[in-house]
Amino acid sequence: MEKRARRADSERTAQAILEAAERVLSDNPSATMEQIAEAAGVSRTTVHRRFASREALVDAMTLWATQQFQNALASVRPDVTPPLVALYQVTANVLRVKLRWGFAMNAHPAEEGVLTPDVVAQCDVFFRRLAESGALRPGVDLVWARRVYCALIHEAAQDQDSDDPDALATRVVDTVLGGFGKPGLTVG
Repeated sequence: MEKRARRADSERTAQAILEAAERVLSDNPSATMEQIAEAAGVSRTTVHRRFASREALVDAMTLWATQQFQNALASVRPDVTPPLVALYQVTANVLRVKLRWGFAMNAHPAEEGVLTPDVVAQCDVFFRRLAESGALRPGVDLVWARRVYCALIHEAAQDQDSDDPDALATRVVDTVLGGFGKPGLTVG
């Protein structure tokens, strides 16, 4: 029992360091490990014991953010949720993650970051479902639509005027459906 309690405490400490690193590095990308430790409320040696280097810490942040990104996709169950509902829900969930973990998600180029082959495959299935439901115009290049969608989400997360994932999701969905949607399609 004591071993489990220590492990849970260790996991909480690691999570606190990751969250503090996201906040600190978002404000100051050149922040030191000592500044991150201070923000996490732990010693510098605790940070170094968990993460051998700054690069290892950023890699762990990216891995954590990638998992959160994948969870955001999966939580909607886009394989069974009505496609237009799923489009909005996936968009809002992903934006929540991107807004909270922006530094980590942008720390590596997209091809090495959150857009893993599995995520791309999930998105491709999702866009096929949108097309099959009639939400997209016949003949739309689904790979192009997915790529534009991902770019729109990235740009929405960079919007300095809004940190409201629901409002941003509405803008992204409106843009996707305006560009690729079946004419006359109404949502809501």
